[in-house]
Order: sequence, then C-alpha cells, then structure tokens
Amino acid sequence: MSSLKMFSLEGKKAIVTGGGRGLGLEMCKALAGAGADIAMMYVSSDKTHDTAAAVAKEFNVQCKAYKADMGNNDQVNAALDQIYNDFGKIDILVANAGIAIEGPAETFDMDDWKRIFDVNVHGVFSCVKSAGARMLEQGKGSIILISSMSGLIANRPQPHCGYNASKGAVTMMTKCLAQEWATRGVRVNSINPGYMMTEMLKDVAGANPALLSKWEEYTPMGRLGNPDELNGAVVYLASDASSYMTGSQLYIDGGYTCV
Repeated sequence: MSSLKMFSLEGKKAIVTGGGRGLGLEMCKALAGAGADIAMMYVSSDKTHDTAAAVAKEFNVQCKAYKADMGNNDQVNAALDQIYNDFGKIDILVANAGIAIEGPAETFDMDDWKRIFDVNVHGVFSCVKSAGARMLEQGKGSIILISSMSGLIANRPQPHCGYNASKGAVTMMTKCLAQEWATRGVRVNSINPGYMMTEMLKDVAGANPALLSKWEEYTPMGRLGNPDELNGAVVYLASDASSYMTGSQLYIDGGYTCV
C-alpha cells in the first residue's frame, strides 16, 4: 500500500460530536475529504442540518446531522442508535464536544462544575461506551478524544480549574480505554490542542486583548493555532496510517507544553 493510500478513509463511517462549528466542523471536513461518511452531532443550532448538507455536497459523501445534549445520557444513546441504524456501522468516533466555564476556584459555582463534567467527561464516556461496543463487535475502530493541553498544564492568567480537571480526566480516559481494548482491534488516542483561533476565542480575545497577548507570549510559536491545523492529526489517527498507535496524546499547541 502506498503511503498516501494509508490515509484514505474511503468506505469508513465517522461520528464527530460538536461537529457543527469550530474545530469540530473543520475535522468533519477533513474526514470527509479523506472519503469518510460523517454523522455530525450537535446541540445548539438546527442549522447544522444545512451545514451537513453542504459538507455532503462539497466532498460527495454522506453527511447527516444528529441533535443530542452531551450532558444527557439518554439523548446521546438515542442519537448513537439512530446513527448506527442510518450508517450501518461506526468506524471512527471523534469526541470533540466540550464546554469551558472559568472562574476563581474559591467562588466557583458547583452547578457549573457539574455541568462541565457532565459534558466534557460523562458525555464523552457515554459516546465512547456506545460506539466502542459496536467497534468491538466488528473487531476494529478508531476513537479520537479531543482533550486539551489544559489536561496537562494549569492555564494562566485565567482561572480554569474545572475545565482543566475535566480535560485531565479525558486524557487519562484515553490511556485506560486504550490498554483495555488494545488486543480487540479498537484504538484510542487523544488530540490535545493548545489555544486555537475559533470564533469563541476570537470573541474572548476581542473583549480582552491583553489576554490574547499573554497567550501568544506563553506560546513559543508566538501565535494561536488556526482551526484547520488539527486536520492532519485527525485523519492520521482515524486512518490505518496510525495502526500501531494507541493510548497516545498528540499535543498540537505551538510548543506551549515544551517549556
């Protein structure tokens, strides 16, 4: 097999949570561009159905949108069941959906803390459990958890204890799932991004230019990442090009965690 063919996802069926916008949408396009059919999970905007139709048309693949709140186990399971019925199998899961709420630890609202974990940890595991069970039945699959460099380091200057704790859990989840399923054909890896210039971060940076300046200062490359700079990694991890890779974390952070 040629090197480029190893990256092909022709005939593969992929789920991307939080796939309707931001990093998730970029990764949907990357997987579709490599040949995969896409189930795009979302929670906020029903316009995601139009987004899915546009991706399907652009890349000549099947792409459909499915609504589910990652913090609601029943909704997640119902969506996964529908996806499996529509697509017939699941080869790739990209667990990308997540939320960030910041604030000082000593005054942090416990409802916000629980909401972060419901979406970022419990929702991720719910998707992994459902999709992983089907992958185990077929003897092959690739699960990609979108963690963060924030699962390894303490962000500054903003207080981020809840979000960071949740991403630390996702990074450890990656390792545990990988070793549990390593001999059963299902690989589990994570992508751990640094600061990426999504629409959400653009809004934060616009409201607080000093914060953006600090993020750039602490990043050796001196800039935030572009949303499409995770695309190569997600295709690599989804494809047979990474067939001997499991339990690993790819830090794509402009060098933030190397200093």
